[in-house]
Amino acid sequence: MKNKIYKVSPDDFPELLKEIPDKPKLLYAEGNLKVEKNTKFLAVVGSRRFSNYGKSVCKDIIGGLAGSDIIIVSGLALGIDAVAHKTAIENGLRTFAIPGSGLDESVLYPATNINLANDILKNDGALISELEPKTTATIYTFPKRNRIMAGMSHATLVIEAGEKSGTLITARLALDYNRDVLAVPGSIYSPTSKGVNYLIRQGATLVTSAEDVLDSLGIKTKTIKPSERKDLSEQEKKILYLITEEPLPKDELIRLLNIPTGEINSLLSLMEIKGIIKESMGVIMPI
Repeated sequence: MKNKIYKVSPDDFPELLKEIPDKPKLLYAEGNLKVEKNTKFLAVVGSRRFSNYGKSVCKDIIGGLAGSDIIIVSGLALGIDAVAHKTAIENGLRTFAIPGSGLDESVLYPATNINLANDILKNDGALISELEPKTTATIYTFPKRNRIMAGMSHATLVIEAGEKSGTLITARLALDYNRDVLAVPGSIYSPTSKGVNYLIRQGATLVTSAEDVLDSLGIKTKTIKPSERKDLSEQEKKILYLITEEPLPKDELIRLLNIPTGEINSLLSLMEIKGIIKESMGVIMPI
């Protein structure tokens, strides 16, 4: 990484981070911390051992936020963290990473995500840590960094979390700081869904689409043409084209597209998560 590590005094912290009772005395940063007044911060956290479902949901929801003034905050870790950072970059969103180590490349954790850290910096993002630049990660440094993620963010989105996951620490901290906790429901049979389903039972906002996230952040949904969305496949664009003039029954879509029922069901489910279609009484229509 070629950017210079610099010190950030409490006066220059992200606004919400200044409000928490256990705010850091000093931060170290790399990259661009400057933000516009109305910018929203969304922390995205989840399991290191994510499922294909968790990865797809993360990519679809963040992809659906493209064009909004939102910065994605995560921990640079393997798993959902890395997916969140990468998807933000792919969709033109800025992203800030708070690793559980110092920022010097010799100790940055995990080492396998150094290239990702560089990509974050190249795309107007930033790396942040309260640790001295050459401090190595330990079991104690991760809970401390979680409070920074939760404290600087307007809301925390949880995508897959085990029953005793460190992800739940971030969610609890967000609640302690009077921030919104958003949670994507998961399968009742999946161990990586037990934690997130527990959060929903405890009152976390259930999220199934990017539109739900925008609503929680108080951001009006922007109309984006299918051709402008980077997160849509050619088949998804074709479905949108077919239902634009007139909503169609699912059976008619299957006939027109000539693809297996299971495949189109998966496509339609993902498109609902992205917040671009909805189904009512078996009829598919754009939102």
